[in-house]
Amino acid sequence: MQVNIELPADLDAIYANFAVIMHSSSEIVVDFARLLPNMPKAKVNARIVMTPTNAKLLHRALGENLSKFESQFGEIKTPDQGFEAERALGFRR
Repeated sequence: MQVNIELPADLDAIYANFAVIMHSSSEIVVDFARLLPNMPKAKVNARIVMTPTNAKLLHRALGENLSKFESQFGEIKTPDQGFEAERALGFRR
């Protein structure tokens, strides 16, 4: 089935580098937030609530897209694997 998706022209993208995931027997809740250096609080910018079935389908779709990304750009390193300094963004002195 093909679905037409409407993307409003005034839709703002929200950057998130922190997520909190909770669940009940019928829902998965993901809160997206931005965590900034030297700030003790992270403000939640978006909350997504979905069924466990849709969460599993999202998990599958994210896995497939991350695999494609890594095939094109190389392995994404996580903190337990050690970040590479060259991937850091921002200004340096």
